[in-house]
Amino acid sequence: MNAPATDGPQVIPEALEGERVDRVVSMLFDLPRREAASLVAAGSVRIAGRPVGSRSRRVASGEVLDVTVGPAVAEAPLAPDPGVRFGVVHADEAVIVVDKPAGLVVHPGAGNRSATLIHGLLARYPDLAGVGQPERPGLVHRLDAGTSGLLVVARTAKAYEDLCRQLAARQVERRYLALVAGHLAAPAGDIDAPIGRSATRRTAMAVAAAGRAARTSYEVLAEFGEPVEAALLECRLGSGRTHQIRVHLSAIGHPVLGDGTYGRPESAARAAVIGLHRPFLHAHHLAFSHPESASAASFTSPLPPELEEVRARFR
Repeated sequence: MNAPATDGPQVIPEALEGERVDRVVSMLFDLPRREAASLVAAGSVRIAGRPVGSRSRRVASGEVLDVTVGPAVAEAPLAPDPGVRFGVVHADEAVIVVDKPAGLVVHPGAGNRSATLIHGLLARYPDLAGVGQPERPGLVHRLDAGTSGLLVVARTAKAYEDLCRQLAARQVERRYLALVAGHLAAPAGDIDAPIGRSATRRTAMAVAAAGRAARTSYEVLAEFGEPVEAALLECRLGSGRTHQIRVHLSAIGHPVLGDGTYGRPESAARAAVIGLHRPFLHAHHLAFSHPESASAASFTSPLPPELEEVRARFR
C-alpha cells in the first residue's frame, strides 16, 4: 500500500486504565508524546470509531483505540465509483466479506485518490458512509494492493466496533497462501520479529529492534524443484503489521515470489522464469465471530486464475 496507515486498532489493556489518551497513544504506537498530542488535535485518534476530542481524555480498559499516522487524506467526500470491480463472497445487514483482486488499492491515500475498493464499495453499499473512519468507511483491516483475497468490512457502527475489538484481540483468523523462494529448513515454524519503518526506504517496512512486535506462523504445504526451487506455504497472522508476511519471509531468506519490494534479485529472476507478475500472496481464509449473532463465520477463497496457472507449472 502507498497510503500511510495504522498498524491496526489496539485494545486498551487493564494496566493503562485511567491514563490520558495522548500518553496511551505514545506508548502503544511508539510515538513521541508531542506527536501523539498532535494526532489527537488533528482528529487522527479514535476510540470506538469516533475521534477523541481532547488529549487529556482518560481511557478505559477494553476500549478500542485506532490511530492514523501519516499525512491526512483529502477531506472532500468520497465519490462512489461503480466502475471498480471486486468480488463479494458474503453480505448481510452487518458485514460484507470482499474477495479483492490483486492490483486494487483498498482505500484512498497519497497517490491513490480514486478508483479504490472503498470507492467501489460505496457505490454498491452506500450505507457504509459514516461507519468508522471517514476516509475508509467500514474498513477494519487491509490487504496490500498486490495481494488478493478476503477482507471483512463493517456496515454498522456496532459491527465496526466489535470487529475492531476482535482484530485487536487477535480473534480474527487470517490465513494466506504464499509461494516463496527456496526450501525452508523446517516444515512449520513461527517468525517472531518486530517490524518498523525501514531506515533506508521511506515507503517500505523492515525487521527492526525498535519496531512493533509481530508474529507470523507458517506451514509448508508443498515443495517444488521445477521449474525453480520454491515452496508453497500457508501463513497465519499473529499480529497485523504493514507488509508483515512479506517482510518476515524475506527476513528469513525466503521472499514471496513476485514481490518487487522485498524480493531479492534471485527471487525476481525466479519469478521471471515462471511468468509471475505480482506477489504470489493470497488471503484464502478468513474467520471471525459475527458481530450480530456471535456465531462463527468462516470464508475461503480459491487461488485466482493467474496464481493457479503459475502453481500448476510446478512439480
